[in-house]
Amino acid sequence: ESFAGKTKVWRKKGVAASQVRDVTQCHGYSLTNLLNFFSGQRLNISSLNTTTNDNSTSQNTTVPPTPVPYVSPGPYLVEYPHDYQYIINEPQKCEQENPFVVLIVPVAPNNRQHRDIIRKTWGSESLVQDKVVRLFFLLGLHTGEEVEQVQQQVLQESKEHHDLIQSNFVDCYKNLTIKTMVMLEWLTAHCSSPSYAMKIDSDMFLNVHNLVSMLLNAQKANYMTGLVASGGTVLRNPSSKWYLPHDIYAPPQYPRYALGLGYILSLDLPKKLVEASRHVKAVYIEDVYLGLLMQHLGIPPTDPPNWGYFHVIPLPYNRCAFSRIVATTTDPNTNREQIWNDFKNPGPYC
Repeated sequence: ESFAGKTKVWRKKGVAASQVRDVTQCHGYSLTNLLNFFSGQRLNISSLNTTTNDNSTSQNTTVPPTPVPYVSPGPYLVEYPHDYQYIINEPQKCEQENPFVVLIVPVAPNNRQHRDIIRKTWGSESLVQDKVVRLFFLLGLHTGEEVEQVQQQVLQESKEHHDLIQSNFVDCYKNLTIKTMVMLEWLTAHCSSPSYAMKIDSDMFLNVHNLVSMLLNAQKANYMTGLVASGGTVLRNPSSKWYLPHDIYAPPQYPRYALGLGYILSLDLPKKLVEASRHVKAVYIEDVYLGLLMQHLGIPPTDPPNWGYFHVIPLPYNRCAFSRIVATTTDPNTNREQIWNDFKNPGPYC
């Protein structure tokens, strides 16, 4: 039986689904070690209690994230049982602030540097063309060295900025599909009032003004856009980072999908995508999986109004060029704060 069928039964009957955690291929960190530190041998469980933040207080409730033995559906599939819990949450922000667009940045728990850079650059844009823009960072659990120290730092950062959402899945590349589905469930439960959400990677440059301008003229429902791939070839070489064997996905090409570097959703879609996930086996390539869900729904992603809006290959900085885009990846050696400060200087772009 497929995991989709099992989760459908779990949800309908209210049965407590087994708390599956995909820890395979997570930087070589073993399930035994993970269970050890969660059982308190390496980590004080009290530090992982759920923190729910509102404007005035932070409340701790005892909901420790306790992984149980994982039964893998295979190395190229992901088990998503819809029962992940929040360690840190901001459940009231969307309803209180009613933003036009919500920016969600998936990022590793120990990557404070990227979060701070974003807060100082495009993440600081909170009111654009009289539209409220709200930023959140989405985290899983750190593994490897200094687990307790990283978690304590994350909790302190949450108290300082109130922009973190953390769930109890293991944060690693092979779990990006889980991370994306947690994002969709969070949007469904806590952030249905905005018009749009954008998932954007932490190494991106975002022109928030152009994003808002594009969305002011976009359709309000069944809308997903970004750098849309059409006719993408399924890679069959086992050495490829994006390898999928024939028995996991037989067609030679993927359906249309928006590349994961940055895509926009109308806020009616998260609930529909979560529902569709009960019927479509989850592959570990998260943007492809969203394309499969959109195909299941019969809703193809929409091409952006300008093909020059999104860049998967880093665009060399130029004020004029950056004034015409929505988002681009950046080179790891790029000083993003310096670029942002220059970009925000007064005067003509071109």
